[in-house]
Amino acid sequence: MRVLLIGANGYLGRFVADRLLADPAVQLTVLGRGDDADVRFDLATGSPGALTRFLDAVHPGVVVNCAGTTRGGARELTRHNTVAVATVCEALRRSGCGARLVQLGCGSEYGPSQPGSSTAEDAVPRPGGPYGVSKLAATELVLGSGLDAVVLRVFSPVGPGTPAGSPLGRLAEAMRRAMQSGDSELKLGGLGAQRDFVDVRDVARAVHAASLSAAQGVINIGSGRAVRLRDAAGILARVAGYGGALNELDTPPGLHPPHAPHPAPAIRTPVGHP
Repeated sequence: MRVLLIGANGYLGRFVADRLLADPAVQLTVLGRGDDADVRFDLATGSPGALTRFLDAVHPGVVVNCAGTTRGGARELTRHNTVAVATVCEALRRSGCGARLVQLGCGSEYGPSQPGSSTAEDAVPRPGGPYGVSKLAATELVLGSGLDAVVLRVFSPVGPGTPAGSPLGRLAEAMRRAMQSGDSELKLGGLGAQRDFVDVRDVARAVHAASLSAAQGVINIGSGRAVRLRDAAGILARVAGYGGALNELDTPPGLHPPHAPHPAPAIRTPVGHP
């Protein structure tokens, strides 16, 4: 099976690439902006026609799109998360390769959740910010494309190299700085929020499984349970050997932020549990 992977240099993409390369039945081709890509192509600025010509030449059976950005203003988020996906969908429609599309979505497409609620795939999406809106728009483009496609809505991925901009990444970075400076106290805010943390390697397994399956539509990818950030902070402190005090700053009550279903989102079985 020939798989075209887009976004292999990203946090999720690196692990997806490793998982696909471990399958001897997969012939992997990487498309991206970096010099280490098999083919250099910028989805945010490249034309569907140029991508179509490449698809017709390579003729992949599956296209996995891990590309996108979590940072920037509305214009940048739209360009990299929505316009880029529109380019992929249009190129696949024009191409004669007939490839299946596996698109990585995000739990933030659902928006904030009420305490005590759960988030399933049939929940009405109400994203609370430009990032969630840009990812939801991409999902709608995929679902309305008429392609053989599945969108994996990934909740909070964690693991080696967790980005400092993520909730757990921020905790780890703050703890690292405290340990380096010898601080005996660490003040942290927002620890009452909950996240469904899922190991990034399990996300890669889910992508691999989705590539081989016939599942379509939207599938939530999560661990199956919600974890409070204060509990995660305690675990990080024990693992890192930080013996200082963890003092929680007061935060206003309200809705849980995106990525924080409680309990965790439903995990559907067409591609198997990650």
